[in-house]
Amino acid sequence: MKRLKSLIASTLVSALILSTAACSAPTENTTTAGNTTTGTTTTEGTMPEGTMPEETKDTGKVLNIWGWNEEFKGLFETYFAGEGKVPDGVEVKFTIVPNADNAYQNALDEALLKQDTVPEDEKIDLFLVEADYALKYVDSDYTLDIKNDVGLTDAELAGQYKYTQDIVTNSEGVLKGTSWQATPGLFAYRRSIAKDVLGTDDPTEVQAALSDWDKFNEVATKAADKGYKMLSGFDDSFRTFANNMKGKWVDENNNIMLDENIVKWIEQTKTFTEKGYNNKSSLWDDQWAADQGSAGKVFGFFYSTWGINFTLLGNALDTPLPDGVSATGDPEAFKAATEGNGIFGDYAVVEGPQNYYWGGSWLAAAKGSDNLNLIRDIMYTMTIDKDTLTSITKDTQDFTNNIEAMEAIAADDTFASAFLGGQNHIKLFAESAKGIDMSNISKYDQGMTEEIQTAFADYFNGSVDYDNALDNFYKAVIEKYPELKRPE
Repeated sequence: MKRLKSLIASTLVSALILSTAACSAPTENTTTAGNTTTGTTTTEGTMPEGTMPEETKDTGKVLNIWGWNEEFKGLFETYFAGEGKVPDGVEVKFTIVPNADNAYQNALDEALLKQDTVPEDEKIDLFLVEADYALKYVDSDYTLDIKNDVGLTDAELAGQYKYTQDIVTNSEGVLKGTSWQATPGLFAYRRSIAKDVLGTDDPTEVQAALSDWDKFNEVATKAADKGYKMLSGFDDSFRTFANNMKGKWVDENNNIMLDENIVKWIEQTKTFTEKGYNNKSSLWDDQWAADQGSAGKVFGFFYSTWGINFTLLGNALDTPLPDGVSATGDPEAFKAATEGNGIFGDYAVVEGPQNYYWGGSWLAAAKGSDNLNLIRDIMYTMTIDKDTLTSITKDTQDFTNNIEAMEAIAADDTFASAFLGGQNHIKLFAESAKGIDMSNISKYDQGMTEEIQTAFADYFNGSVDYDNALDNFYKAVIEKYPELKRPE
């Protein structure tokens, strides 16, 4: 229980009490061969031949999966349960706790601390984590080694993007999770605005104009001269800078380190704010969303794989998609709902000034699970199997975690995104993914990201000076992580 238990004891206990008693209480859904019900249901199906280890480890009649949204649940129901891969007599129960106010982690921590005392069919079997806090769990005793405990092999895992494994490898070099996604980032720009500012909307030429930060800043000046903003707000470029830090947020002596790339983000954002190159928005606020629509005057947005079809597309439409219509559903209904709707087709993507990634979800096997064979089959099917991951990408246009599959789609001249004006964005994502380096990931990343953005928003807005903003950042981080200290 070591690190996770001490983390909870020192920083999360009071939050646990509040979050689990309030509106973020866990909700449970039971899955039956691709359908979700609110009652207790038995799921029927058969395991594919050749997927079960010879020594049977499964005794559980309930498979408990925890997450913060329904993304994986939907994929599981379509590509696993929907394919008849859940064994006879096993009930699959999803517990969903929203991420807001750290509620998911708080509830998950509390449940994991009870893992040794609750009845077998109440134990967590699988749970999802995000990159910013993954090390908190993979460096604890609550997650299993997915090779030695779960049974995935080096040969099976060899086809994944390495950075997705680095994120969930613990401090002793043990792989503790696996993902169906890779989430490299690109820069999504308005074709019409690029044509006005640069004289072209061709992705090759636009990339040449944005291939480093100096060029990016030059285009910001040209855009301003034409009445456009280069970015929407303060945080748009943060992940691109942060993912290219030369060191970690905290050194070996627990000193907080402000990497030169973070300083560059602060300097660029302050300049953009003072010169009117942004709209002073923050990620996810109303201004940021509006800037992505037809009334927006913003050149572009940094987005990773999930963001393009699941966020940017919706913000680009003047009329929301009707219920039941989506980019992954009936193509004719989707075409009818999007044609001529807002600025659908006016975006394109380029690699931008630097490689980066943003987000992603990982599956971790919980210690104490009595469904290890089933967990192995889920992990294999959903995060390794080339055919499944190819289908997910073709069905959803998301970028999945199989190099061979993504390179095949990248080379497919018939694969295109109508939203991106017919561009094969997978080709660019596949190239961008090669340059991602996660050697500087740390367990403090989530807190550092949140607090640096919060503290320096006041500096960008002019309500505090640089020194006060930095002081506020240090204070907030040390309150969150009392073991840390200001650099000497």
